[in-house]
Amino acid sequence: MPELKEARYYDRLDHSFVQCHLCPKECRIGDGRTGVCLGRLNKGGRLYARSYGQVVSMAIDPIEKKPLYHFFPGSDILSVATYGCNLSCPFCQNVEISKHEAQGRYFEPGQMVEAARQAKSIGLAYTYTEPLVWFEYLMDTCPLARKAGLKNVLVTNGMLNEAPLRELLPHIDAMNIDLKSIRPEFYKDFLKGDLETVMNTIRLSREMCHVELTTLLIPGRNDSTKEITELVDFVSGLGSDTVLHFSRYFPHHDLDLPPTPLESLNRAAEIARKRLHYVYVGNVTEQAGENNTRCPDCGNTLVVRRYFGAQVAGIRDGRCMKCGRAVDVAL
Repeated sequence: MPELKEARYYDRLDHSFVQCHLCPKECRIGDGRTGVCLGRLNKGGRLYARSYGQVVSMAIDPIEKKPLYHFFPGSDILSVATYGCNLSCPFCQNVEISKHEAQGRYFEPGQMVEAARQAKSIGLAYTYTEPLVWFEYLMDTCPLARKAGLKNVLVTNGMLNEAPLRELLPHIDAMNIDLKSIRPEFYKDFLKGDLETVMNTIRLSREMCHVELTTLLIPGRNDSTKEITELVDFVSGLGSDTVLHFSRYFPHHDLDLPPTPLESLNRAAEIARKRLHYVYVGNVTEQAGENNTRCPDCGNTLVVRRYFGAQVAGIRDGRCMKCGRAVDVAL
């Protein structure tokens, strides 16, 4: 087992306590204890990145599965995860590794980059649990991936304080950020998180890399017409070209509400499409064929999708083949 790596962004306190400043939880951690995220351990009055290099899940995924629809469509990416998360979502789909220390394999940053190269992947997607709690590992691995000509992708809840976010962003190529609700109380009471931090992450990240947003619609919790309208107001304020995914909820973990009705997903998409060029619906096989990317000016199909497969169809030299508009798709 490699020697523990000291964490960043924390203060030492009296009586061997430390306070972590990586995320808005600002955990005050006693000796021998971990923060809420499980990935940071106080040992003798110093904070260590306990999950550094520990990989508990690894798979080749289509980039569309992240979901990223406007970032190298049709490509495969090596997806990796450690354990831990700094939110407490009662509907978590990966609770076995997000809320428990899971057994995994240790990868040095260079080994991880080489694994992506061997897999003929476009890069590395840090995903499944919360990659931002893997901060020290990301800071060591992402620059190496960039030097090797690989892309760095984060699939994240966006719960990171501004200082570490600004340090990390120059090494990131694309992000899918969960915007789970536009109501602060939903984050505070239902998820044990902070909406303003997530919104700040979204704003800053949009300035630095490709960003797509995902909202999981939960019946009776965040799917009212009023809330969807307010959420779209925020997203459209980032730009009409912002990519928004509405994803269907299914019961899991501690939440046993019935799955999101298709009517709710379609209504949300209809509201969003009045303000946004690119709105997609996920976790719904019945919608196959509805998630093609079309040119906002002429309606030409730019990317054809079926399930997690994608094919670039109407783009040449970065422009719509029909009207010549520059496309909002990284190729």
